[in-house]
Amino acid sequence: MRVPLLFVAALAVLAVGKLLWLTVIDGPRLAAKAEANRTNTVTLQAKRGTIYDRNGNVLAMSAECRTLYCDPKQVSDAHAAAQVLAEQLGGTAQDYLSALTQDTTFVYLKKKVDTSVADEVVAALSKAGVTGVYELPDMKRVYPYGAVAGQILGVVGADGDGLTGLELQYNDILSGVDGERTMEMGRDGTPIAGGAYRETASQDGTDIVISLDIDVQEMAERQIVEGQETYKAESGHVIALDPSTGEILAACTTPLLDLTDTSEAATEALTLRSVTDSYEPGSVLKVVTTAVGIDSGSFTAETSFDVPASTQVGDDTVTDDDGRDYAMSMTPREIMRRSSNVGAVLMGRAIGTDAYQKGLASFGIGQATGIDYPGEVSGLVTAGPSFTVTNLGVMAFGQGLAIPTIQTARAVAAIANKGVLTTPHFLIYKGTEKVQWPEGTRACSPETAATVTDVMETVVTEGTAKNAAVDGYDVAAKTGTGEQADESGGYKSDSFLSSLVGFAPAKDPQVLVYVAFNGVPYHASVSAAPVFSAIMGEALLDMGVSPES
Repeated sequence: MRVPLLFVAALAVLAVGKLLWLTVIDGPRLAAKAEANRTNTVTLQAKRGTIYDRNGNVLAMSAECRTLYCDPKQVSDAHAAAQVLAEQLGGTAQDYLSALTQDTTFVYLKKKVDTSVADEVVAALSKAGVTGVYELPDMKRVYPYGAVAGQILGVVGADGDGLTGLELQYNDILSGVDGERTMEMGRDGTPIAGGAYRETASQDGTDIVISLDIDVQEMAERQIVEGQETYKAESGHVIALDPSTGEILAACTTPLLDLTDTSEAATEALTLRSVTDSYEPGSVLKVVTTAVGIDSGSFTAETSFDVPASTQVGDDTVTDDDGRDYAMSMTPREIMRRSSNVGAVLMGRAIGTDAYQKGLASFGIGQATGIDYPGEVSGLVTAGPSFTVTNLGVMAFGQGLAIPTIQTARAVAAIANKGVLTTPHFLIYKGTEKVQWPEGTRACSPETAATVTDVMETVVTEGTAKNAAVDGYDVAAKTGTGEQADESGGYKSDSFLSSLVGFAPAKDPQVLVYVAFNGVPYHASVSAAPVFSAIMGEALLDMGVSPES
């Protein structure tokens, strides 16, 4: 009798132990598993903030759409479902089959589907007798102006976060806070009426207003694309801004980015290379050299320099583009009018290495501008004890350094703004709050700025920037044709950064425009200048600046 009793007792101990294990030790895990099997939790994506241009035009907004998902365990016919999805959404049936047959209870099939299309998909599946495929409310970005301003606005990823451009820069403001919905599901994968239901509402993101003028932006993009083709350029750049505030009216670099279809976007299209890449600026930097010389008292606009046909700078012989083989007496005004490299070297030597370095720094050359766009670089500018008379000689006419074009535009904008630097920027309003940007620092005196402006007017009326003129307005501008370095450390043959930067009206500047074509065999006077004229004309019109004559 003892043996059967011991056997029964042992079974009882095992049963009680198993019961304790299931209810006390492993109970929470099993309960969680059961809960997971009968409930479904999905994210309720917040509505992303709208982006407006300076005139209230909607540039980017979020619209309701649908996300299609499935419970593979409830899909009644995976092959039939895959065929319907391919017919309605594109692709092949094989593209969807793996998702429909996974060993899980929740798989995304396609996100950001137009509501009408999603409804058609669900109806087609129902008609085919297929179960297990469902839809959820979602949000996606739409662009009323299509591809315009794509690089500035930037890409939003499938999860609703900004990946590039201002969408990334201001993601915390625009994104809001996602919500969550938990539903009790039946065996067929549909919600149980009266079952457990829990929802945390999403919080919408904040709208922003940016400084772009969509009409100026459209003109800039059209002109730079046409110019790149006409002048056989590797790439093109445009910056248009208000020099008194730093507000950017338009900006683009080629290739452009079409946000309505990013599937084949080139890597170069994803960023504004006026901010993220550096180039030798060329003769547009003579504006800074002239301003530094006048402001430091090294010379005036009418000081006479005996300019030879060539001069030695380090191991290189510097000459002028006009092929002159004789010496000339030139003032800084004449040096600028002719864009004389040799004359610029002499101006640099008159200033001296210490004063020139100090002057470059005062104009922000080699320093980040603080623009509110991801990936800004400071450039490569020799400074300190390493700065020699050779560096001085080549930098005086815009070579021997590499800076982003936004930095050049900012430096010349200081001349237009009575000698004061501003921070180039896009953001104007965050919700209803006006954004306060820091006050600028002084680069030169108002008197120096006025004198350099007068010299730049001469460049347009009598010099290399004649093609930059705009009917009815006095324009101050400077051309630049910078050689581009090759991999061997020398310079490419017939490959320039041909650029022009200027502002108007000259005596009361409202708009500054910088145009550059990289890798062109043409000088700026016949490439960048006419494109500048077209964009400046549109910008002055849109900004409501009345003609002076």
